[in-house]
Amino acid sequence: MKLYAFDEVDDGLVLLPLAARRALDLAGLKLSRSGWASLSLESRRALATLGSEASVDVIEARGLVSAASPSAEPTDPRADPPAEAAPADVAASFGAGRPLPPQVWSGLDALDRYALCKVAEKARPERIAAAWAEIVGASTLSTHLSASGDVRMVDVGPKAASLRRAVAESFVAMSDEAFSRLETASVGKGDVLATARLAGIMAAKRTSELIPLCHAIAITHVSVDLSLLGAERRVRVVANVETFDRTGVEMEALCAASVAALTVYDMMKAYDRAMELGPTRLLAKSGGRSGDFKR
Repeated sequence: MKLYAFDEVDDGLVLLPLAARRALDLAGLKLSRSGWASLSLESRRALATLGSEASVDVIEARGLVSAASPSAEPTDPRADPPAEAAPADVAASFGAGRPLPPQVWSGLDALDRYALCKVAEKARPERIAAAWAEIVGASTLSTHLSASGDVRMVDVGPKAASLRRAVAESFVAMSDEAFSRLETASVGKGDVLATARLAGIMAAKRTSELIPLCHAIAITHVSVDLSLLGAERRVRVVANVETFDRTGVEMEALCAASVAALTVYDMMKAYDRAMELGPTRLLAKSGGRSGDFKR
């Protein structure tokens, strides 16, 4: 159950919280204050909890208020606000000083977006200011910050799945002796390039376990290629990653390239501990709302 400080509703639920209002709106019901008060605290809590969820079971919502006296009045069901961007009238109500950019709006959960729209309808300046500060706040600085400045994972649920690709590269520079060992396949630990290639693929698959705010996504393809640049005494690593999902695979490609390079270092360090790794960088990405990128 999610309650907002600006809504001035506490755990006693004497007043109807925004979460319960959302459940009622989606179910096409209007409940008076006396009807709300007639419900048991258990039913009120259940309705507020239901309205806090990403998807509201309207049948369950109707059942929870069926015992209200006076009864809930039927109205036209009200859909949730769009997830892609704030409606123009809502953004106008909050004004330029309290922006609702698409990247922040889409990162909010369904109840947050609903609450901002409801507050915008009343157009009370003090409530608008309080709601923006509590729900949006520091989010305008980063999609990975909550209103209070806490780190969070972006909600990509509302996004449409699409084909996304990313390519990243890294390098390992080494001494003449070490590079000669690599060229002649005389490294004591075994096949360096094959091991690094496998390590890179494994790293791409486990990126969400390594980078705290990355999503676990369904990777459809990973390739890691290593080539020897004799004139420079360097190994070049190129990682290609693909998915059909709601978020991109840039981090997966970068992790694959980085771990493959680290594996080269690990297997070659007996011959040269001064090896240099990098630069590691994104070469290209495609798919998603941000469009394509190519270095």
